[in-house]
Amino acid sequence: MSVGAVRIPDTWEEPEGLSDLLADFRVARPSEDVSRIREAYYMAEQAHRGQVRASGEPYVTHPLAVAHILVDLKMDEESIIAALLHDTLEDTGIDKHAIEQAFGGCIASLVEGVTKMRFPPLADDAEWRQAAEKRTRVAETMRKMLLAMAKDFRVIVIKLADRLHNMQTLEHLPEEKRVRVAQETTDIYAPLAARLGIWQVKWQLEDLAFKYLHPQEFDEISDRLAKTRAKREAELHESMVMLKERLEHAGIHGAEVQGRPKHLYSIHQKMHVHGFDFEEIFDLLGIRVLVPDEADCYRVLGLVHELWKPIPGLFFDYIANPKVNGYQSLHTKVVGPHGEPLEVQIRTFDMHGMAEYGIASHWQYKTLARSKTNLEEEAMINRLRQQIVDWSSETASGSEFLRSVSMDLFGEQVFCFTPKGDAIDLPAGASPIDFAFRIHSQVGLHCVGAKVNGRIVKLDHPLENGDIVEVLTRRDAQPSMDWLRIAKTANARSKIRAFFRQQNRDANAQRGKDALESEVRSHGQDPKLVMTEERMLEIAKILRKKDVRSLLAAVGDGTIAVKRVVNRLLPNEGQSGRRIHGARVAAGAATLAIGPGGVDNVTFRRGKCCLPVPGDEVVGYISKGRGVILHRKLCPNLAEFATREPDRIVTVNWPKDSKAAWSVNLRIITMNRQGLLADISAVLGETKTNVVSATIRTLPDQTALIDITVDVTDRQHLASLINKVSPMQDVISIQRTFGGKRA
Repeated sequence: MSVGAVRIPDTWEEPEGLSDLLADFRVARPSEDVSRIREAYYMAEQAHRGQVRASGEPYVTHPLAVAHILVDLKMDEESIIAALLHDTLEDTGIDKHAIEQAFGGCIASLVEGVTKMRFPPLADDAEWRQAAEKRTRVAETMRKMLLAMAKDFRVIVIKLADRLHNMQTLEHLPEEKRVRVAQETTDIYAPLAARLGIWQVKWQLEDLAFKYLHPQEFDEISDRLAKTRAKREAELHESMVMLKERLEHAGIHGAEVQGRPKHLYSIHQKMHVHGFDFEEIFDLLGIRVLVPDEADCYRVLGLVHELWKPIPGLFFDYIANPKVNGYQSLHTKVVGPHGEPLEVQIRTFDMHGMAEYGIASHWQYKTLARSKTNLEEEAMINRLRQQIVDWSSETASGSEFLRSVSMDLFGEQVFCFTPKGDAIDLPAGASPIDFAFRIHSQVGLHCVGAKVNGRIVKLDHPLENGDIVEVLTRRDAQPSMDWLRIAKTANARSKIRAFFRQQNRDANAQRGKDALESEVRSHGQDPKLVMTEERMLEIAKILRKKDVRSLLAAVGDGTIAVKRVVNRLLPNEGQSGRRIHGARVAAGAATLAIGPGGVDNVTFRRGKCCLPVPGDEVVGYISKGRGVILHRKLCPNLAEFATREPDRIVTVNWPKDSKAAWSVNLRIITMNRQGLLADISAVLGETKTNVVSATIRTLPDQTALIDITVDVTDRQHLASLINKVSPMQDVISIQRTFGGKRA
């Protein structure tokens, strides 16, 4: 099938809903052809044939409604087509290849970006494990969607439209699911719409979620607004007439004066979060003034303040200092004609388009001349795209990912500036440390202080909108452990943790180098001649390590076996004999196999000094009367045994036993934060790891030592656990410990 080869039978009747969609699209984009949209609807209708929604309506009514929302947002043809097909990959037999063949790779990628990840059914497990797994699945789906969004922001606009229609039809779902979907909307999708500046979607998502999460408060505020609506509307009309007359008298032509409704959720937030009484909310009455150009905005502001007395401290200039999502407007609150508080917003028509549609407006105007607003919009898109890519790659576990989403991406933002005038967006409460790392990791690592608005401040000084920040650096400076407590952004905390991990990595690299040199010497070779930089780099690439240091560190922490590297360094060695830490073992000596009953029917124990697990490079030591004791090849005690009693050393084959679990001791060094142990426990649940024991000790430098014993099935299971805990927020390092000493 070639692109555009969806064949619609002549007998097919176009449904009324599709006709309305096409008519609206023609109004929004009169120059574009609608034939492909019609074909996409037909494909979706056929694919969803026989499927119904919880309301009992044919399923195809949902993608059609999503497409209608996108037309209202004035999105482009490709977005409308992707919206019509957005559930086909997940719920029908159509695959990505079929969509690509019919409509091209771009639309296929959009549909795939919106599609949820597929997971196997949840195991019949403990309730808390199932809850942890559900959180992980939500997080991984969100991660996939955001990374797709970084490539093409239309993915998230389609997803927001999808969520909006689902919220509009939420009454048909069971109560438990209604509450879960509404909470997810409040936590993720409404803040995401706000971050992207799509006000039209944001306020609807918030009000709909509010209705299901807090029905009593929703009804209470609705009733109070209804009782005062007639009076407020009369007062608002009078204020608008007065302002229009003043604008005309001042010669400001082409202005548009509108009433601005106050939405229920924002009233609820001011009453229950910020502690306002209903009567104290200043912006129940609101006027919006739209003018042709920016200079007129400030002229109108002067006229408003001549007409009504401004309320001190309640003027905000978001034109000179735009919000992080590109929003620009002047906000002022005044005492209205009857003594009531009145909010007035003043902006240009272009600014209004950005305020209402946010990032969606990029596709409204992308074919038109590039205005100042378009350029600012593109700059905002590029900043957000880079932030998503950086931030998504810096988090691993589900709980850490969702926390970073809430704090860095969807939370309240502040805009600060470098001395050169470059804008830096940060979450509210961010410090100069966050600012420094946002500029460049090296600036952050060598930061010693900061000046804010020309005044030296402490590194924990909270930054505010409009601050000009100068970072002071010194070449020999390095981070302090306290920085992990001060830093707010995932990016800064990740870089600081990486610095302290590097110290552990250096120790592992030295341990790995020593082990390799010892093994090479045991074969009668000179490490300086064998372990050349070129040869080690070659092996590092083969073993998929970025450099020699990473290879040595992997050997040192046991991720890569010593024998695996030495076999590549000395491919022809080992036929006449083999050595373990300097002691030769006779060639042809038997390799003992461990099974469920022991080692060739001989009992075995793991050395308490190194506690090996299946998958580790292990060696057996035949003890007197206690069977075979297994040691990791990197165990420092093994070298002594092998030198003193080489005849007692045997090689061992230890395959994984799916029914067996082996205890391993771990030490986690973290910042001392409330709830961190619960977050680590959630990761343990995600990896299906049983905890045998745990002790926690806090230190004066605001760090904590968590010594924990867990059961794992093999080294792969252990590595999975370590790889999930290591990138967590506030975790500095995690390592295996043996007999109270690190391996």
